[in-house]
Amino acid sequence: MKNLRTALAAFLLAAPLAALAQAWPAKPVKIIVPWAPGGAVDVVTRKVAQKLAEQTGQPFVVENKPGATGTIGLALVAKSAPDGYTLVANDMAYSLLPHVFANLPWDHEKDLVPVTTMMDAPYGIAVRADGPHKTLAGMFAAAKANPGKLTFGSGGNGTGPHFSGELLMLRAGIELTHVPYKGAAEAMTAVIGGQVDMLLASTASLLGQARGGKARILAVSGDKRQPVVPDVPTFAEAGLKDFGVLNFNGLWAPKGTPPAVLERLQAEVQKAVASPDVKAFFESQGGIAGGATAAQFAQRVRDTTKMWEPVAAKAKIEKQ
Repeated sequence: MKNLRTALAAFLLAAPLAALAQAWPAKPVKIIVPWAPGGAVDVVTRKVAQKLAEQTGQPFVVENKPGATGTIGLALVAKSAPDGYTLVANDMAYSLLPHVFANLPWDHEKDLVPVTTMMDAPYGIAVRADGPHKTLAGMFAAAKANPGKLTFGSGGNGTGPHFSGELLMLRAGIELTHVPYKGAAEAMTAVIGGQVDMLLASTASLLGQARGGKARILAVSGDKRQPVVPDVPTFAEAGLKDFGVLNFNGLWAPKGTPPAVLERLQAEVQKAVASPDVKAFFESQGGIAGGATAAQFAQRVRDTTKMWEPVAAKAKIEKQ
């Protein structure tokens, strides 16, 4: 009899959760991208949102809320109703925020819950195609001969491209000058326009201009060459070891979002990124389809946050 009551209680508890997961989404879902349009996070999110809309029958609307290294959009979602209808997309930059800001307007570890990854991507370094830098070694030589003269752009202070540039300087023993922009797309425009010398960013942010013949990718991260740019060496092949920066693009939800909704969302994203058209699109961008579980993604965020701590310390990045 006791076992029967226990089973009945478990059933009654599980039934509403299952119903909630099946009912979601019952209206449009908003995904905030805390960066300007055109960057890798924006492009990846819009592709996945389109697929999620096809799968669920509800619109997944992407809204750009750039500013303050992504914290404006992130804070907006952290304070939103935890009902599964307001999400935020971001990349590796999320793991950098504790090293950039002394006080964030939300709890970095608790107020936003990692749901799943959409795409992983190696990092690359790009220069102007008709510029003087033809190889990574040649660029390093120029940087050592003129400390601080060469510049690198980024999507803003505290972003992945910024920290990656700091890591590049530490690993290569060179001195560069950082020039922040409002997003990776704007920084790439500055590279091809000759305003800055280089940009370190995910391959998805670099390939468009490289394919158009306006930018040259000198090296990519990872332990092997990327199929989309088979002639581009890895950083190790180009002479720089221990530069293992791999970007991730993922989704977060406000703390308190029902677990059943989060599980449904993770399953829908996993299905979306595994679909042939989305997978092929990611591969064309030099990316790898995500779909990690919430636990896997949360651990990755923690590990990456810890990884950047010594870089911030050695680079003497002052918290804002």
